[in-house]
Amino acid sequence: MPGEVEVTVQTNKRTFPATGGQQLVYALVEAMPSGTITDIQMPLNFGLVLDHSGSMSGAKLTNLKEAAKLAIDQMGAQDLTSIVVFDDKVKVIAPSQAVTDTTKLKRQIDGIRDGGGTEMSRGMRKGLEELQEGMDPSRISRMLLLTDGETFGDEDVCRRLSAEAGEQGIAIAALGLGEEWNEELLDDIARASGGVSDFIPEGQPDAVLSTFETCVRTAQATVVQNAGMILRLVPDVMPRAVWRVTPLISKLGHRALSDRDVQVTLGDMDREQGQSTLIEMLVPPRQPGTYRIAQAEVSYDVAATGLEGEKAKTDIILEFTADPAEAMQTNPYVMNIVEKVTAHKLQTRALEEAEAGNIAGATQKLRAAATRLLELGEEELAQTAMDEAQRLDSGERLSARGTKKLRYETRKLTQKLEE
Repeated sequence: MPGEVEVTVQTNKRTFPATGGQQLVYALVEAMPSGTITDIQMPLNFGLVLDHSGSMSGAKLTNLKEAAKLAIDQMGAQDLTSIVVFDDKVKVIAPSQAVTDTTKLKRQIDGIRDGGGTEMSRGMRKGLEELQEGMDPSRISRMLLLTDGETFGDEDVCRRLSAEAGEQGIAIAALGLGEEWNEELLDDIARASGGVSDFIPEGQPDAVLSTFETCVRTAQATVVQNAGMILRLVPDVMPRAVWRVTPLISKLGHRALSDRDVQVTLGDMDREQGQSTLIEMLVPPRQPGTYRIAQAEVSYDVAATGLEGEKAKTDIILEFTADPAEAMQTNPYVMNIVEKVTAHKLQTRALEEAEAGNIAGATQKLRAAATRLLELGEEELAQTAMDEAQRLDSGERLSARGTKKLRYETRKLTQKLEE
């Protein structure tokens, strides 16, 4: 039955000025699981694929084991798990099995030792094989992949395996521990599989534990699969960009279905956050009055109830006014999100310009990002942006820690939304 997903829309202004020129409009489209499906908890098919190369020695490996055991503790007998470790070889610590003997699984985790180089594709391939053993439409399949170093010579194989995982409905949480791993590769792995990538700072044991815990809980909260959105625009309204803003900020690639229809992939939704997108549109002049400028249609499956291709729709309606005072009123909730997306965009462009050798442009954008972050109350992130700008000013390269912190932490800004 319809109604499993509720779709709502808000815009950046209460009313828009009836001017003679084109103007930029931000529409926040929120899709949230509702009704009885919010009580669903599908069993998991969860694979841990863990780097145990020589660089993982000491506290890193100790924290990794504790995090893996915490992940096991969060699962139950209805869930399946597998544990694979890799260096420049691969070993199955625990083949795919029901989580019924947690003591044995934890003992197997405790037996992991460090050693060897890093060849991530070996671990990914074996991890996928174990997950395929437990594939079933009634289960949520996920891989948690963690590394602390760069894999050598097999990056394209890793990308190909992540695309295969995505085709099979296995989203990968690609986690980098410390500073010496390839963020471009982990981002590509996450994107191709429909998963997420993240940075775990070294020397913070609680960060490893909380990240593993979040990965398991998010998988357990998944209630909607294969969500997508079609944006149907009236003539002369132009889409400029579409951003996912919850659960994390990311730019969504959109595909033109016609000269007025745009399609974006949303993926899975969990019951706690759903999916929110911020749509940037250029709207032509309008006389005072109320106008429907677009319709957002979200399609989705609910595997637990056998529903496929269900749809929920909402219209995007704008009010135009000739009263300048009315046109000054903004929606603070939407504008808060716009500011957070802008801060993320600025640091992204800064890192891109630094990579391209445009040091002046990168420095300017880092300082602009710092200003935005300070206004948002993100003092630590703002200081990181200023520190990196100072490094460039001094003729140094950006630091691995600073760039990773900016890259990944600004994606999480919308996890603290202000109503």
